[in-house]
Amino acid sequence: MKNLDQRNQIIEYSLKLNSTNLSPLRSGNISLRGKEDDLEGYLITPSGKKYETLKPEDIVFMGFNEEEKTDSINKPSSEWRFHRDIYAKKKEAHAIVHAHSPHATAVSSHGKSIPPFHYMIALAGGDDIKCAEYATFGTEELSRNVIKALENRSACLMSNHGQVAFGKNLEDAFELAQEIENICHQYTIALKLGKPKILSFEEMKKVLDKAKNYKKG
Repeated sequence: MKNLDQRNQIIEYSLKLNSTNLSPLRSGNISLRGKEDDLEGYLITPSGKKYETLKPEDIVFMGFNEEEKTDSINKPSSEWRFHRDIYAKKKEAHAIVHAHSPHATAVSSHGKSIPPFHYMIALAGGDDIKCAEYATFGTEELSRNVIKALENRSACLMSNHGQVAFGKNLEDAFELAQEIENICHQYTIALKLGKPKILSFEEMKKVLDKAKNYKKG
């Protein structure tokens, strides 16, 4: 089977979506940039299957210039469009994790960006975490909104929906999605106490410079 290692990796991290409660049951989706028969594209989780039932042959390969699956008996995740468009717009993206994680979803229901109440906001690439405007799942409109919210960012919230994060590999993308969920959890707690103190633009610029080497330290 083509890309067996990548298919198994997608299954491994799909199961982690459930085991870490980052995304329960069938919710969320995962993809990896890849190639089949010299066709550039990506492997993505199928639509409507519980992660615990996934087999390598269930993972769907999609070509970048195709709007339909090129193999597998399964339909790709309904969110394949924004996966395709993130890979097209973000050359540094090699893996994508989309999750309906509880706190990120709760915060996203307010449709507002998360301000720099904590310096770890910088892990997403900017001085705030943007929230993409709402659009029906699986639509081109949603994809456009996500791409806009990801400008100069590697993660964003999706209004009334959840979150999406990308990275150089699945480990990095998954870890970033966990960080976003944790930040959202902290933010909801902070709001219960009142309006949190917001770090200055100057301070966040310092943090962003230091964050470039965060994982190297």
